[in-house]
Amino acid sequence: MTVRLVGISGSLRKASFNTALLRAAAERKPAGVELVEATIHGIPLYDADIEAEDGIPEAVTRLKDLLAGADGVILFTPEYNNSLPGVFKNAIDWMSRPAADIPRVFGGKPFAITGASPGNFGTLLSQEAWLPVMHTLGTVPWFGSKLMVSRAGSVFENGAIVDEATGRRLADFIAGFAAFVADIRRRDESRIG
Repeated sequence: MTVRLVGISGSLRKASFNTALLRAAAERKPAGVELVEATIHGIPLYDADIEAEDGIPEAVTRLKDLLAGADGVILFTPEYNNSLPGVFKNAIDWMSRPAADIPRVFGGKPFAITGASPGNFGTLLSQEAWLPVMHTLGTVPWFGSKLMVSRAGSVFENGAIVDEATGRRLADFIAGFAAFVADIRRRDESRIG
């Protein structure tokens, strides 16, 4: 059984630590796990008038469809001003439109949250700030492990992890979440079958 995960970087910056962390996760995924790298690039600021006049933007529809087809999702979140980044929350808000799509995109889907920051506390407060959002959308958050990459400037060099301990922790995080997702999928399949 292949476990299909989608990872979303919550940063728009080219040299983003969180995009680098997502790419490193894709390199360290265990056998039997597919990790699709997704982006929030191209998603406009949410405006109900735009939604009413033009519908859901194509970049949002693509991301929603990716999530709907995944077994689990990992948010790679920056931390801005001790909370979650506005551009990332904006993307999630767009993906919850129309509200009738929430069960298809988010409902009962396993979610993990990780992140990298140049600060000393990693993304602890950002990860905590995401939990009410995940609860509201009906996701199944994974609490099996936390990964908060602090002092990211010393962990990454040219977009690659140079700190082996962080690399091992990342591999363990991805493997742990993938096992959690596989367990949920087996339970769901046995209930249906």
